[in-house]
Parts: sequence; structure tokens; C-alpha cells
Amino acid sequence: MNEKEIVFWKRFLKDTEIKTPVFGESWAFGGSPDELANLVLQGKKTATASAKIEYEWCNEALPKANEHYDMLLDGNGNPVAILMTTKVYVTPFNQVSAEHAYKEGEGDLSLAYWRDAHYKFWKDLFQNHYHKQVDIESMDVVCEEFKVVYQ
Repeated sequence: MNEKEIVFWKRFLKDTEIKTPVFGESWAFGGSPDELANLVLQGKKTATASAKIEYEWCNEALPKANEHYDMLLDGNGNPVAILMTTKVYVTPFNQVSAEHAYKEGEGDLSLAYWRDAHYKFWKDLFQNHYHKQVDIESMDVVCEEFKVVYQ
């Protein structure tokens, strides 16, 4: 954690009655981190999704529910909230539900919007960052639901 994150974490510990919380990691949303963080702070965004294949490429474990507290950052790396992941499941891209799309809180909240936005995001990410081709329509997506425990 950097200095800003340490100060925010200490304030979280002081202001809440959570006993011995386990810190997970600090992270910002991809794509539009400020916009998405604002949706979280407004209570409109309570879920997110990531490509399972990225966890494999980066040799990282999948997230787990109710295990630790993560710090949400804005696009400038400033802490804005502490989150607890409450549900994690894996499903193919083409089977992500309208309910999950709605919980992501983006655009018009529809599954069609979710699919279009995420397809474009992952296609660009895979081509320009990883330099790989992935069949996005059938790839596994890690769907997470979370709650804000501090902001």
C-alpha cells in the first residue's frame, strides 16, 4: 500500500467496528475507472466481471467471496471505498445474465449494452495488451458481486 492507501485504511479501521479485517488488494476498474468508481459510490454498481483467462495468464487465483476487504481506487490512484466481494461465479460470456448486467450499473443497464461494452473492452485489451486472439463469445467470465463497506 502507498501512503494514501495506508491513511484511508487506517481511517476505515478507526471509523468501523470491523474486528481484524484482512486486506486483499487495491485496484481500479479498467476502461473508465472514475466513471465506474462513481457508480459504485452512488450504489448503482454492485457487480463487476473479468476474463478468467487473464487470471490464468497472470498466474493469479480467482477471487473468493467474504474473504478479505479490497480498496477501490479512482483513475488517479486515490482510495474511494472499501469493498467486500459477496459472490463469485464463472460463466461463459454468452451466458452472462441480464441480472448480472443490471447489477454492473453501466449504460442503460441492459444485457445488450453489457455484452457490447465488454466485448469491445476485452477485444481491445487482448489485442493491444496481450497480443492474443480470444474467442470472447465463449470465454469464461468471472462474475463478482460486492458491497461497499466504507467510503
